[in-house]
Amino acid sequence: MGARSGLLPVLAGLVLAGLVLAGPCGAEQPPPEAATGYALQPPAEGRRFMAVTANPHATAAAVEMLRAGGSAVDAAIAAQMVLGLVEPQSSGLGGGGLMLFYDARNGRLRAWDGRETAPLAASARQLDDAAGRRLDFASAVRDPRAVGTPGLLAMLGQAHRAAGRLPWAQLFDPAIRLAEAGFPVSPRLHALLALEGGFADPAAQALFFDAAGRPWPVGHRLRNPALARSLRLVAAEGPRALYRGELAGLVRDAVRGELPADEADRRGLLGYPDLATYRPVERAALCRPFRSYRVCGFPPPSSGATTVLATLGIWRRLPPGPAGEAAFIHRFAEAGRLAYADRAACVGDPAAVAVPVEAMLDGRYLARRAQTIGPRAGPPQRSAGRCGEGGEADAERPSTSHLSIVDGFGNGVALTSSIEDAFGNRRLAGGFFLNNQLTDFSAEGPNRIAPGKRPRSSMAPTVVFDRRGLYALLGSPGGSQIPNFVSQALIGLLDGRMPPQEVVAQPRVGSRNGPTEVERGRVGVEVIEALRARGHTVREVEMTSGIALVVRSGRGWVGVADPRREGTAGGD
Repeated sequence: MGARSGLLPVLAGLVLAGLVLAGPCGAEQPPPEAATGYALQPPAEGRRFMAVTANPHATAAAVEMLRAGGSAVDAAIAAQMVLGLVEPQSSGLGGGGLMLFYDARNGRLRAWDGRETAPLAASARQLDDAAGRRLDFASAVRDPRAVGTPGLLAMLGQAHRAAGRLPWAQLFDPAIRLAEAGFPVSPRLHALLALEGGFADPAAQALFFDAAGRPWPVGHRLRNPALARSLRLVAAEGPRALYRGELAGLVRDAVRGELPADEADRRGLLGYPDLATYRPVERAALCRPFRSYRVCGFPPPSSGATTVLATLGIWRRLPPGPAGEAAFIHRFAEAGRLAYADRAACVGDPAAVAVPVEAMLDGRYLARRAQTIGPRAGPPQRSAGRCGEGGEADAERPSTSHLSIVDGFGNGVALTSSIEDAFGNRRLAGGFFLNNQLTDFSAEGPNRIAPGKRPRSSMAPTVVFDRRGLYALLGSPGGSQIPNFVSQALIGLLDGRMPPQEVVAQPRVGSRNGPTEVERGRVGVEVIEALRARGHTVREVEMTSGIALVVRSGRGWVGVADPRREGTAGGD
């Protein structure tokens, strides 16, 4: 399975995947964004601009803005509004996001943080039941106390003020048209609704299921007039419509208003003060060299860049080898195991805890970590080399979306957005799902919940530079698997010189400081047995990445979307 091994013909066509995933304790449980198919998407080429998103409608919206002379930020906002409509299980106005923006005018890379925050009334025990026991995850994600303050829209507004070229209201036109006229239910949306089985929220049930309780079939024209109205409000009033206007009341009522008085202790904590005081944060992008490139990602509270850059820093000190072989998977899993150990022990919201980023990515430290990797698997769970112990693996889920865009002016955007679990908290407000991001907090360690705190994220929007300048943009959904997805893609692209389509199509592998995980049905039995002979505990799981990759090629750009989801690329 090397860079030019003929992998693509073998993978061509549609390969349906299973719909269960091994849980953290080994039990089988339905995954939040289950695997629903595998179909290779053709790469797109463009001399002027390129957009790769998670849905054809969103890609079309981005291209519409780019053809109108818009910037990459304009295109990203238009695409994101469409994604909240056609991919409601993954992202939307009720969630958060992280954006990297490359400004070609001055060569500056900017990082905008729109991560959700815990309500001001949050407490460490807020997701406990009446007996003081922590809710199980399935119950917690649906509990109104799991909803954090949405940050995506405020962050997009900040980005538009800094780098937008088109009028704000124009960016909402494609999503409003689709919400009013309707769009055909996609195979993936239908499959995920069928897996969900129904919603307790009457508005959500009526929107996505028929009177008999069946999810709308593939091809059904789904209209969302409530979301269209919300988008019109935001187009006219700007982000304040959500944080201080009519939509703030809808969000507050959805979180706090539906439980009877005798269950008041289970009402959500999110209220008007949380919305009114929310502020996005501009941070300094986190960059490190890798081979002849410079790889940049998002700093804490995201653990994406620290984990990706640590993995690459360890990897570059290990012997090379072809992707897909047992030796490659062994080394990649061991590098990831070490990087994830520090992730759990060290990373949290930098406004609340000191995150030793420089120490975590120090070259001499990573060299010492690399020296602990031998020909056989190390301990099933590695100890953190920084920050001591005490960190806790979180339950971050892979219900996320990513888009990568380069505009005609040479600017670039890598944006990852999320509502956390599939369909978030399962509550609609104004036609969009609210997040359940407070389940991303850990019970102990640097990621413990506190009022106003941002939960740790694994989102890893990534920008790569070479000697000529902007070279590639990428990222992926996938919850806590994201750093592994992005690291493997970068190794394939920069180390293995894989063509972009092979980068996104290669079988997924890795470790999150636990078992060695390989993508179910896509890694050969002989490779798995060779890993076990090296001492690995191997688990075959669904690994539903959604990499959106844009790479400079000659005088233009190549874009390609991951075959595991419904993404497409479009350029001109």
